[in-house]
Amino acid sequence: MIFGKTKLELKVGIFVFLGLVLLAIFILSIGGFKTWSSGFHMNFLFNFVNGVKTGAPIRFAGVDVGVVKQIKFVDAEEGGTKINVVGWIKKGARMPADSTVWINTLGLLGEKYVEIIPGKNYDRYMGPGESLVGVDPIPMHEVFRLAQGVVANLDECILKLKNKEGTIGKLLYDDTIYNELEALVTDIRKHPWKLFFKTKEKPEKKTEDSERKKQDAK
Repeated sequence: MIFGKTKLELKVGIFVFLGLVLLAIFILSIGGFKTWSSGFHMNFLFNFVNGVKTGAPIRFAGVDVGVVKQIKFVDAEEGGTKINVVGWIKKGARMPADSTVWINTLGLLGEKYVEIIPGKNYDRYMGPGESLVGVDPIPMHEVFRLAQGVVANLDECILKLKNKEGTIGKLLYDDTIYNELEALVTDIRKHPWKLFFKTKEKPEKKTEDSERKKQDAK
């Protein structure tokens, strides 16, 4: 009886142990821990990251190769501060040293992530702890400001057209060119032979010097 009870407790213990192991694996997977794969950390330096958060994906040539592990402020060599996006990169990702990195968006209003476009210098690849200086994304207020500038220029151009200013304004509102083109087309229709008629070149006028030379020769 005691042996049967011990055997039951052993089965329960094994079941609970396996459950805890599976739970731990599940938690580690959600947390993004890379306990079963190797990789290295890289630094991506920006002046503006446009809302990138820890855990955001890192893509190289459109393929997921890592994840953002930390975002912190660092002192820049030229003065001031920069934002250091620390990323964990899979070991198999070989990124050329002249690769370009910037902040991209999944869709128009989707998640922000780090996008890396491969460079052309395959003689040297990025290694653990090295840094890439990123291309700063354009803030939305700058986009709106540029859009307002474009709209203002369009309004100015439309106003000039309405006021018959500029070459295009004159072409649109001045009937002189239209009338001349219409008369030309009408004349060509009546006399199509003019399209093939070539005027004779007039002989060059003799200059006073050439006349004087002939008179001296006589």
